[in-house]
Amino acid sequence: MDRRILFINPNASSSCTAGIADAIAPFGPGLEVTSLADGPPAIVTWRDWFRVAEPLCRVIEATPADAYVIACVSDPGLEAARTATDRPVLGMFRCAVAAALARAERFGVIGFTAASLPRHRRILAGMGVEARMAGWVPLNLPMEALTDAVAPQRRIAEAAQRLADEGAEVVILGCAGMAGHVAVAREAAGVPVIEPCRAAAAAAVLAAMEEVVAPVSA
Repeated sequence: MDRRILFINPNASSSCTAGIADAIAPFGPGLEVTSLADGPPAIVTWRDWFRVAEPLCRVIEATPADAYVIACVSDPGLEAARTATDRPVLGMFRCAVAAALARAERFGVIGFTAASLPRHRRILAGMGVEARMAGWVPLNLPMEALTDAVAPQRRIAEAAQRLADEGAEVVILGCAGMAGHVAVAREAAGVPVIEPCRAAAAAAVLAAMEEVVAPVSA
């Protein structure tokens, strides 16, 4: 079945966009990644979060697809983006949390920066699952350091181990920039690790299929 699923990175980091593309490559053809050229270097503050909502809507309106993914793990502009199309629009953090809770009862999150916590809490409260978060540990690294192949590994390992010690039975990588660091987090934590790009890809493929498959006759 031909399909087109568009991942939209709302920041302007080329290394982050490349990492997203690498993470979803195993899902095969039809998954594409783009970014907002005039977006912020990273989604750090609430102003960044609100700033990208309208540009995301414009990309969706101009680019036909079977499903869309807001490729940032604070799901910026998701509610607005859903008004720009009748196709599914998914947020990475929501997909990652759903995937985590399919694996275990308690999850932990490795955050991008401390400023991300209020946005994550808002999403978790909306999903009704905030009480199931065992811990949340920020890295407080710039995006270009986070996407480096080596530089953030020690910090990621320390955060993953701490979350496991705090009772997390599964760990979520809380930024698309961490997509290349699943193995180091898993080894340090000793529990499953959810990478949000892949979690969103799996959910988007299912959503796109549901859009085109005819209902089963009774």
